[in-house]
Amino acid sequence: MKILISADMEGATGVTWPADVLPGTPQWERCRSMFTSDVNAAALGFFDGGADEVLINEAHWTMRNLLLERLDERVEMITGRHKSLSMVEGVQHGDVDGIAFVGYHTGAGAEGVLAHTYLANSLTGVWLNGVRASEGLLNAAVVAEYGVPVVLVTGDDLTCVDADGYAPDARKVAVKDYVSRYAAVCRTPARTAADIRAAAEEAVQVAGRRDPAGPGPVGAGPYVMELEFDAEHLAAASTVVPGVAISGERRVRYTHTTMYEAIRTFKAVTTIVSAAVEEQYG
Repeated sequence: MKILISADMEGATGVTWPADVLPGTPQWERCRSMFTSDVNAAALGFFDGGADEVLINEAHWTMRNLLLERLDERVEMITGRHKSLSMVEGVQHGDVDGIAFVGYHTGAGAEGVLAHTYLANSLTGVWLNGVRASEGLLNAAVVAEYGVPVVLVTGDDLTCVDADGYAPDARKVAVKDYVSRYAAVCRTPARTAADIRAAAEEAVQVAGRRDPAGPGPVGAGPYVMELEFDAEHLAAASTVVPGVAISGERRVRYTHTTMYEAIRTFKAVTTIVSAAVEEQYG
């Protein structure tokens, strides 16, 4: 049995504000250790539960954050950017039996510690088939297309609530409780590592490939994505991507028959929008 871990950082133990996750800052350097602890705990739990392989895909920012030298020697890790499926790279090869979302967070426009969807700001909301979408929901819809279930989700308490909507059978671990976008009641790394490891061991029980033709967490395709920005010019800039059209004030919409196409278009839009943001005015 092979488990893929998609490892994001905003939902990691101890992380509560931007400098904690911004590569190169002293706080990021400190929080990398706790992030690595969460991910390693999940890997250990999966091995405890009978997994034969654990592949980790770095999914945060530069995708060069985890401390490889502190991970269990049995794991392998995809590190670095520019991957075909970004946050869930590795799921597309037909050999993954379950995926874990470790260090995840809630989506743009929602309550939650460091809540956002792909972009730290600029996006104020993302909807998939009419459902407000976090990165967890988007990625769950992508992996469902490959017959892979989400078996474990870790992050703040509101991330776990969000995950109940798109992965009801997955085990959830709250490593902190939401106070504000930049504050949380945090548990210690020793405690969260134990909780994550125990949940991952149990999560193996719900792993196992599904029918990729079955409906995902928002039903079957076609998939309609709608994005809302905090400035009109960002919506206009995104329409350079084929198929993306203005759908309302500061909003764009596009439709694809597969989530593979939908998530890749979303990545293209967010890349273009990032380049259209000016320093002071957004």
